Amino acid sequence: MIYLNDDIEHFDWQAALPLLSEQRREQCLKFKHELGRKTCAAAYLLLREALRKEYGIEEAPVFEYGEHGKPLIVGHPDIHFNLSHCREAAICVVSDHPVGVDVESIHRYSESLARYVMSDTEMEEILHAENPALVFTQLWTRKEAAVKRSGYGISNDMKHVLEELPFEIETVLNTEKNYVYSITI
Repeated sequence: MIYLNDDIEHFDWQAALPLLSEQRREQCLKFKHELGRKTCAAAYLLLREALRKEYGIEEAPVFEYGEHGKPLIVGHPDIHFNLSHCREAAICVVSDHPVGVDVESIHRYSESLARYVMSDTEMEEILHAENPALVFTQLWTRKEAAVKRSGYGISNDMKHVLEELPFEIETVLNTEKNYVYSITI
């Protein structure tokens, strides 16, 4: 199930602090800028809402981390989740099987970065697009969701991440609110 908050501008992160676990509160407060604090807290509250609605779990989840840094919920190894946030939105997905999600703002992109992380075919798609930044963002969120699902994180070979995947990826564009998200399904 997908839980999304794309009204970050009006999110009251200070009111949310008591609803966060001590662990998440410390992580949230490490952000230097208010926007980072807002999105960190918003993503966590989406997870709390998902756990309550989908699994009847009321307590604030505490995380432990896998070998490559993927978070797991202490005491609930059978619940898979993933969080992501950007300037415009926070998103959470929960499932009974491994999942990955990424949300990114649509903004200018660096062609040198694109050439480093995109395959030749993807680069052609970006360079011939009416809106190259949008196509780059779509492809990037797909790649990020795929690697987050795996639990290995970003690798040195991002160019070929989307080749021969054993799962599907759904991508949603919200150009009105300036973000794209992709989720593994």
